[in-house]
Amino acid sequence: MSTEYTPSDLMDRESRSNRYFRNAVERHWDPGEIDLEQDVENLLAYIDRREGFDDQAWARTLNGIAKFGAGEDAVTEDLAPLATVLEDIDDQLFLTTQLYEEAKHADFFDRYWREVIWTVEDELGWERSNPRDDRWFNEPYVELFDRNRRAQYRLLEDDTPENRATAYCHYHLTVEGILAQTGYYGMQTSYGGEFEDLPHLPGLVEGFTKIRSDEGRHVGFGMNQLKTLIREENVDPKLIEETVNELLPLVQGITEDERYQPDDPDERLGLEDGELAAYAVDKHTDRMQQITDAAADIPDVDELVRLEGDD
Repeated sequence: MSTEYTPSDLMDRESRSNRYFRNAVERHWDPGEIDLEQDVENLLAYIDRREGFDDQAWARTLNGIAKFGAGEDAVTEDLAPLATVLEDIDDQLFLTTQLYEEAKHADFFDRYWREVIWTVEDELGWERSNPRDDRWFNEPYVELFDRNRRAQYRLLEDDTPENRATAYCHYHLTVEGILAQTGYYGMQTSYGGEFEDLPHLPGLVEGFTKIRSDEGRHVGFGMNQLKTLIREENVDPKLIEETVNELLPLVQGITEDERYQPDDPDERLGLEDGELAAYAVDKHTDRMQQITDAAADIPDVDELVRLEGDD
């Protein structure tokens, strides 16, 4: 990486990275504008009508939210090395929006915990919970984010096409493309009003929906970068397949974290056992086919970020 200043090339307005950048600008949203009052009311009503609602049931509600909040903090911190080594102006433009959006996502989950979780706990006279308590983060979670951090910071010491591919595999393909997308699906489905035995949390779902749209653009960028590395830098597709396959058991260990679930399967609420794992496998299969098949196209950015109700 050169440390001498030279003017960058002109932007390529037709490049995928530049189109992703413009799409991010045009679809801006503010985490502070999402209404969270109904979530507080619905949680209080839900807890009041549920017989035997205890600490474990509350922890079950908080577990996924805590994981997402800490995860967004982690990816916000760990994206900087990639932004440092990229030399193409359009790639850099896009990465600035991704850094900003990861920070927005972290802001949303921090706000949700303060304005919803703590408000409910204060109203009920409970001790305030800590969203960074070690109890939320099982071993696969910690290991996955440790590996992601190492893969990103390795670029500062040894920026090779293979190391870039490994970094994209960890961050964009696995953490965002498989784990996060699976988690969004699970949380949106669980708290979107579909299950009568779970609270309807419209503010949380709106936040997840907007974040999921942003992440679709991030994943598309990473997939395109990987496809380019295979085509132009002769990166072996097996490296990508092997890297992601090594990480999949960690993803499974996170999505199947059952520490706060009832021992009796009949008492479990929401999604069926194995449903999240199946969703993750489908995502993995689709991503790998689109990246490693030279004839396959990566979905257009408008498709990657489309929300329900978009024209």
